[in-house]
Amino acid sequence: MSHQTGIKANEKLKKFFAKNCHSSKLRMFKVCIDNEELTLAQHIEAKGTWEDDFDKHVRKLIELDQPSYLMCRFDSKNSTGYDWLLVSWSPDDAPVRQKMLYASTKATLKQEFGSGQIQEEVHATTLDELNAASLRKIKEAPAPLSPQEEEALLSQVTDSMRHVGIESRGATLNTLNMPLSDQAKEGLAALASEQVNYVRLAIDILQERIDVDMTSVIQAKELGTYVPEDTARYHVFRYLYKHDGQDKKAVFFIYSMPGYSCPIKERMLYSSSKAPLIETVESILGVKVDKKVIFF
Repeated sequence: MSHQTGIKANEKLKKFFAKNCHSSKLRMFKVCIDNEELTLAQHIEAKGTWEDDFDKHVRKLIELDQPSYLMCRFDSKNSTGYDWLLVSWSPDDAPVRQKMLYASTKATLKQEFGSGQIQEEVHATTLDELNAASLRKIKEAPAPLSPQEEEALLSQVTDSMRHVGIESRGATLNTLNMPLSDQAKEGLAALASEQVNYVRLAIDILQERIDVDMTSVIQAKELGTYVPEDTARYHVFRYLYKHDGQDKKAVFFIYSMPGYSCPIKERMLYSSSKAPLIETVESILGVKVDKKVIFF
């Protein structure tokens, strides 16, 4: 379960969803967080194709320094109704706390609207990303990586590391939801807005919180040099690659633990805090972690 804010849709927005989400007359609408509620800000009727309507209206709906959610109805249908696009608009110039609030509330919006109707999701930070041509590439993107392709991708990222294991899907029995410092949240927000592609996080045992240890722009082959030999760390890395001629991105969460050279308390804290931290990272980034890696 992801970390959410407790913010819910107000009654006006709920009624709007019930009345319009299956209607061919509606093309787009904007949702904002106002007075700790998800609130309908604007809506646009359909006049042309989704591409034409999107390009015509999208820039009128956004603010350059304020996050928001945009929903656009595709012209295609599935068994439950029309397919929809969810755009999480999180401009670089927006306050970090606002970015985090919107990232953490997105799951609630999807639940209130109906996750099954949302066919595509986009996290946009610049105007260049808000056009139908870019979105069409997402809709027409190649199929997900095969297991063999995923293994090759993992090798590209982790070949500089000595001993690597893949995180199992088994449940973690004991978890510790340790808070993030403001600096750690700002570091992850910088990763979300692609100012950096690497964030290293460390547990401050005395303060009982997770702090940012460093942020940087690095190459995958350099990852091994950023893994301490005498203490545990968490690493979040966004890797850029090509798949079937398309530019792709993958988010790696790496947990490095140099074995028994670490005190028992440190090993236990890092192990117990890992799963809740991954959920928090996903909330702030607005995307799922593609690969979870253990480096020991």
